[in-house]
Parts: sequence; structure tokens; C-alpha cells
Amino acid sequence: MSDRITVDINGGVADVRLNRPDKMNALDPAMFDALVETADTLAADTSLRAVVLSGEGKSFCAGLDFSGFQGMAGSSDRGGGQSSTRSITDPMEGRITHKGQQAVYGWSNLPVPVIAAVHGHALGGGVQLALGADIRVVHPDAKMSVLEIRWGLIPDMTGTQTLIRLVGLDVAKELTFTGRMVSGTEAKEIGIATKVSDDPRADALALATEIAGKSPHAIRAAKRLFDEAGSRTLAEGFAAERNEIGALIGSPNQVEQVKSFFEKRAPNFVDPEG
Repeated sequence: MSDRITVDINGGVADVRLNRPDKMNALDPAMFDALVETADTLAADTSLRAVVLSGEGKSFCAGLDFSGFQGMAGSSDRGGGQSSTRSITDPMEGRITHKGQQAVYGWSNLPVPVIAAVHGHALGGGVQLALGADIRVVHPDAKMSVLEIRWGLIPDMTGTQTLIRLVGLDVAKELTFTGRMVSGTEAKEIGIATKVSDDPRADALALATEIAGKSPHAIRAAKRLFDEAGSRTLAEGFAAERNEIGALIGSPNQVEQVKSFFEKRAPNFVDPEG
């Protein structure tokens, strides 16, 4: 696995860290590759219960590596910077995404909860990566921005799909049209952050550990239902609920959850099938 990302799994919780601190974890081609490959690897791990995604150093992720834009601005034929970005904007074979989108969607699409622990800067692609998580724990002094308009671009790492669900259409447009900076405190007020914390990584890991102590089948079922809710009719959503609860009731992990509660002990769950 690339040195751009480190992964430490303990008790079913994957502590995943962007590992380019000297560049504020900016997104270069190697980081895009690492995000896609790491998410694919974790998706296949049936013992996984939850994921915490954070950044080493002073920031979560400062967005696209600025050198790519310098090349674009300095090239009269629009070649250098443009060609360097094409590798992440061309569709990926066999997927519904290009690489930039997959670098976020791979985490959104994990079958287990993903918690982003955000500190320092989360800009452009960095804020979109955070938006792709299920839950965001953000430092009150963090600086977050849908920054693409600064470069004459739009958010194209799934941000137009995720942002609107969190903040509503009007606020999503305002943030995108202006590219203004939002603090962690304001992020909580407008719905980007789930909660604020003076130690986002520690609190995110604590939350992930709590989630890891619940039935993995129930957690995965709940995530599926919530993630698919916006794309289904009400009747289809109700039918999906019935199917999920029907599969859970009386299943080994559901019975174990009940027994362990009344016996006042930690549950011993079996892993979901791959």
C-alpha cells in the first residue's frame, strides 16, 4: 500500500490517516491512487466495524496539490496542468466515477460507518473527502471551503451530490459560488459538521469504538437504508426496511446482542459474509 496513507486496525476500527503532512495532505496522483486502493482493500474486510479518516500534521487535507494549478496557469497551450488533472477526471473502467470521485465515493460506499476527523484545513477536494464520510467530527478552529471556484472550477469529487443533502440547496449554492471559508463552529451550525471537538481524532476513534461494539449486521443494514433513502420511493423504502428487519430478527448476532445485554457482558459477534 502507498506511503501516502497509513492504516492501523484495532478491534475492528480502522485508523486511516492521510500521510503527506509536509504538503498539508494535498491531493497528488499518488494520494488519489492511495485513497481508491485503500478504500477497496477495506471494503473487502468483513471483520471491519468502523473507520476513522484523518490527516497527519497540521491539516486534514488542503485539496488538490497546488503545483497542478501553477502548471495550468503558466502554460500557454493549457497543456501541463490540464494533462496532469485529466488522469483523475477520465471515467474509470467498470465504475460510475472518475478517479477523483472514486477517491471520495470509495469511502462513502464502504459498508461500515466512516467518521472524518477534521482539523486545520479541509479545502476543495479535502472538504469533499470529509463530506463523503457518514459523520464529521471537526475542530472548532478548522478552516473549510468549497474552494474550486477560486480556480474557475466546480466541485467534482461527489461534492455537488453530498453537500446539498447536508446543508440544503441554497446554502450549497452560496458556499460553492463564493468559495468562502467556514470555521468548524460555523460548519456545525450549517450542517457540514456533525459535532465539534477540541480533539477530533480522539473523539472520532472513541465514537468508532462505540459503534464497533454493536451488531455489525445491524450497523451495515442501517447504513444501507439511510444511504439509499433518497433514491427510493416511500413504498420502496418501507419494503427495504421490512426486508432488513426480517433478516435481522432471530439472526445469530441479533440474539447475541440481546443475550449480552441481559447477561451484562461484551457481545461476541460473528463477522458478516463477504
